[in-house]
Order: sequence, then structure tokens, then C-alpha cells
Amino acid sequence: MNTKPRNVIAAILLLFLAAGTLAAATAPAPEYTTTYTITVIDDGSATWRIEYRTLLGSDAEVTSFEAYTRDLPAIHLPEVQDLMQRSAAQASVGASRKMTVSNVKSDAVIQLSPTGKYGVVVYTFTWDGFAKVTEAGISIGDAFAGGLYLARDSTLILRFPEGYTPAGIEPAPDQKRDGITWYGQRSFAPGEPRVVLEKTASSLPVIPIAAGFVALLLIVAGFIFMRWRAGVVEEEPEEPVPSLSEDEVKSVEDRIVRLLSANSGELFQSDIVRLLGLPRSTVSASLNGLHQKGIIIKVRKGRENLIRLKRDETG
Repeated sequence: MNTKPRNVIAAILLLFLAAGTLAAATAPAPEYTTTYTITVIDDGSATWRIEYRTLLGSDAEVTSFEAYTRDLPAIHLPEVQDLMQRSAAQASVGASRKMTVSNVKSDAVIQLSPTGKYGVVVYTFTWDGFAKVTEAGISIGDAFAGGLYLARDSTLILRFPEGYTPAGIEPAPDQKRDGITWYGQRSFAPGEPRVVLEKTASSLPVIPIAAGFVALLLIVAGFIFMRWRAGVVEEEPEEPVPSLSEDEVKSVEDRIVRLLSANSGELFQSDIVRLLGLPRSTVSASLNGLHQKGIIIKVRKGRENLIRLKRDETG
């Protein structure tokens, strides 16, 4: 466990500097999940949020994570700041545009959830000059001159400003809800991901309604986020869980395991519901049972759960 927090530095380094093919051939399976969220502003700058999450399965791992947290401001944060500033300087040369990284901050917490206790480290910073702004819109991608690599349990989310719409995305994303999302394991070519945003016309009467809707979403999201940070948010079924006999429960669990095995050992929970044609509450209860038995693991991917068979179950 002592080396896990330091691995986030290596993960960020891979994201910016490693060639995709080389990283894909040499990167070990990560023991943590990483989410990179890039929010592009209409002036071409971007705010970055890098979240590193690892399961703390023992008291020794909790103690080690707490020690890492104490060293975060003095040791690890300066390392990340130096890395990002050097990355921006190198990208600036390739793009022939001034780029700087500033306002680098960090935070670390231990979170409790129904699936266990997690250590979470978050780095945030502002990247000025990240995207190219023209009269027609915004072009994103030249800052990634060397390409990118996402490990298997990593997610890249790109968000863009209001008043713009994507006119071109390369490569095709895995999801276009709440931003543009790519999941690892994936290698990007030089200059990718590449996104071209065009300005969209908006009528005046719609603006107050849209603004009010966004404000409502922010209020609700903030409330959920605070509860989640406190470790009290649990996924609840949207409908009553039907009473099933022991044989019926085992039958549903077996169907889920066979379905996962036939799909390389992983599927999104929503796809399992769709393919089995069962109520969401029934699938959710069965997945909880399989998780408690150690047959599957749940990986949070944006707003969805990715369900994976453990390795010994896929063989």
C-alpha cells in the first residue's frame, strides 16, 4: 500500500507523456481507479480535476493512506505541480501557443460506501491556453501532441462550455452524456482526443429557463455530493424488490454470471437489465448478492456501474 499513492504521479505522467502503444504494452494492471475531468472554458482555458481512488481493505492500508495525506501538501502536491507545468510548457512548444498551469490544489479523504472504505485523492488546477479559440469555435487536441494512454480502470471526461456543440470527435467516445467520455484501456494517437466545438445560436426566451434548470441541477447535485462525501449515499432500487425463492434468486444470479462470461467478463448494469429483460430492482438485488459472495466487482464509470466478473470466475 505504501507505493499506491505515489502511483498516481506515474498515472498522470503516462497520461501526458507516454506514447499510447508503448504504455499499452508495458503498463501493469492498476490497483486504483483514476478519473480525469477536463472542463473547457470559452476563452480556451480549462479546469482539470484528477481523482485517484483506491480500496482500503485493512487497517494497515488506512494507516498508510493517512500518512500519505499528511505528506500531500509538502511532498506530493509540489511533484504534481511541477509535472503539470512541465507538460504545459512542452505542449506550448508543439502548439505554438502560450500555455501555463496555475492554481494547483489537492485534497485527500477517506470515504465509506456500501462496497467498502476508499481513499480518495483529488488534484485540481487551471490550464490556460489549453484549447485553440477561433471565430468559428474551439479546437481541442493540440495540447496532446504525444497522444494519451488510459489504463483499464481510468476514465477521461471532457466537458465544454454552454453555447457550443461538438462538430467532430476523434476517436469516437464511449459516452456523450454529461460531457464526452472515454473509458480505459485505450491508447490515443498523437493529437487525440481531438474535439472541434462550434458555436450554437440560442434564442433569448430560452435562456432564463435553461439557467434556472442548471441552477436547480447544481443545487440537487451539491446536496447529493455532500451526502456522498459523508459516506451515506446508497443506491436504492427505484421499484420494490419482488420476493423471490432461493431457487429463483440462484437462477437470476446464474444468468447474470453466464451473461458476463459471454461478454468478456464485463457489462454495464443497465445492459444487464436490458439483456435479461428483468426489473431493475431484481437485477440490483442479485448483483448485490453476487458482490457479497465475491463473484463480481462493481466499478463506477461516470453515472453507471460497470459489472465485472472476478478473474477466477472468467476462466
